[in-house]
Amino acid sequence: MAEPMPDRLDNPVWQSLTSLHAGVARRKANAARYPADVAPFAAVDAFDRDASSQLAALLEPGETVLLVGPSPEFGPGWKIEPLEHIAQMICNERLVVPDGPPVLALGTMHVADIIALTARVYPHYFRPRTAQMGRYFGIYDGDTLAAMAGERMGFDGHRELSAICTHPDYLGRGLAQRLTTTLTNDILDSGRVPFLHVSHRNARAKALYEHLGFRYRADIPLVSATRIPASSDEN
Repeated sequence: MAEPMPDRLDNPVWQSLTSLHAGVARRKANAARYPADVAPFAAVDAFDRDASSQLAALLEPGETVLLVGPSPEFGPGWKIEPLEHIAQMICNERLVVPDGPPVLALGTMHVADIIALTARVYPHYFRPRTAQMGRYFGIYDGDTLAAMAGERMGFDGHRELSAICTHPDYLGRGLAQRLTTTLTNDILDSGRVPFLHVSHRNARAKALYEHLGFRYRADIPLVSATRIPASSDEN
């Protein structure tokens, strides 16, 4: 009996790199990655278990990428660290948007504020050009970017919410809820399914998304892969 076709959501980075973000992707056959200043993610075609050599050709010696979803069969020359299984959540119905301050579409003039906020509260995955992966929205208090949310991975019929974060001085005011629900409804209105990823260890955020109307879909493996420099690389 043939194995069932995997859902595209099971391999979101690959789907994104081979569709919406194909123009920025670095790719070799059945492996692809984002440039390091865009995002730390790489992916392989789930049907190619031997794609590790193709992935290696995309990395500098000593460089590390993160795989969200399937991994190839890694052999010598790699340092592999399974980090965790993260919760993937989706939303199929419009959400109630709480009242609050105006939501502003963020552009190039806001990049410095975006970088400053993510460096403070979302440092692991945001890079200098991450904001080019999709639309970003924020709520300002004067000159301070108090909260933000944006889009990251995307492919046919699906769009990921990401970088949902609030400045520590503005926690508890419902700003993240207002941004998340506004962006979720906009994605739904465009005919796409919103999805997001959250660590099970971040119980507060996971509970918030459940309260808003997102539902758990699956656990997705998060793996760190480092290309170990060969002796010839070091000379």
